[in-house]
Amino acid sequence: MKQIILASTSPRRQELLENLGILFRIVEPVYNENILNKAFDYKIVESVAENKGLSVIKQINFPAIVISADTVVINNNVILGKPKDFDDAFKMLSMLNGKTHKVVTSVCIIDNEIDKKIIKSETSEVTFNKISENDIKNYIYDFKPYDKAGSYGIQELPETFIKEIKGEYDNIVGLPTKLLINMLSEINNVQV
Repeated sequence: MKQIILASTSPRRQELLENLGILFRIVEPVYNENILNKAFDYKIVESVAENKGLSVIKQINFPAIVISADTVVINNNVILGKPKDFDDAFKMLSMLNGKTHKVVTSVCIIDNEIDKKIIKSETSEVTFNKISENDIKNYIYDFKPYDKAGSYGIQELPETFIKEIKGEYDNIVGLPTKLLINMLSEINNVQV
């Protein structure tokens, strides 16, 4: 039986995979992603997801199915990555305040035994309510969202922040599980 490897140290991705009942191990990708403030293109995000997976393939020497992903927040067709500091997080959340933005997660699955690779993306939309500057600052102080694209984690945001979500919730968390299940069955008849 091939091992399934998650090329991510994200606790959120790990939890989503565990919830599917998939047995996996984690191998941290060695890849420096630098796509901040670029005009959005699916190819950019898919390339990051692919490179994360390929960096893990280089680290292993046994048959495996490697799952890698990259999640970005897009505002006005510009990619918002992870914030550098408090001010950067505040600036990003202020840009999203009272507006609709997109969250895209690209998923790459590589089977190194049969040398097969699939890359697909999922898009969801999130609309924020109008939020006070104080509430934004308190959220950043409390949750320190410096490891999260767009400066927030949907699962920890106060309910008052969210007006509407369109699309798959898991995609916004960081791994679109419905898409992943279909991709796993497509790549190697892995049943979940």
